[in-house]
Amino acid sequence: MKIVLSNYTKILSRTCVLDDICLELESGKIYGFVGKNGCGKTMLMRAICGLIVPTSGEIVIDGKQLGKDISFPPSVGALIENPGFISGYTGYKNLKYLSQIQGQISEKEICDVLESVGLDPKDRRTYRKYSLGMRQKLGIAGAIIGKPQLIILDEPFNGLDEETHQRIHQLILDLKTSERIIILSCHDREEIEKLSDSITEIKQGKIVCITHKAESNNEDKNQ
Repeated sequence: MKIVLSNYTKILSRTCVLDDICLELESGKIYGFVGKNGCGKTMLMRAICGLIVPTSGEIVIDGKQLGKDISFPPSVGALIENPGFISGYTGYKNLKYLSQIQGQISEKEICDVLESVGLDPKDRRTYRKYSLGMRQKLGIAGAIIGKPQLIILDEPFNGLDEETHQRIHQLILDLKTSERIIILSCHDREEIEKLSDSITEIKQGKIVCITHKAESNNEDKNQ
């Protein structure tokens, strides 16, 4: 998969929330988006998901223009802002419902995904009774189920204890494959640097710097 953003600009209520974004993303890499709250990270993720349309510019995914040739990326899982689940369903039943929308996903895969994020598939508690950390885990599970080619995780470590934090860190590394693009945002710059092959810094809706891991390592050696 290859995603190309060309001069992507989005204006909302006369405010430019994404300003002339040019970016290329390709399979086999983890991309980290960093910047202060309100800088445009989440809006950029929403744009790549096809959830907003540009004021100008375009996004092309494998040669097809988003919003014109395709409405959404062909294979995507995303955790953006607050995950939306049915409050009266258990975690398992929520993923079961989601899997029916997405297509053929086995019960074993649902259980495996829940266990991978640290949730018990047999837990009978409904989503409304979940803690913040449990809701975050289920949101991550919902984003990765079905093995999508594009995974977008907006602040995936929010509300997680240290043990779960390390579990999700390793899970993200394990999800990296030659056919998959992973996009992350995180307020912890050190965490992003550990996980990402490329870091895109955003300020007031503009890309101000893109650093690749190889470049960063070379800089460290030269100091």
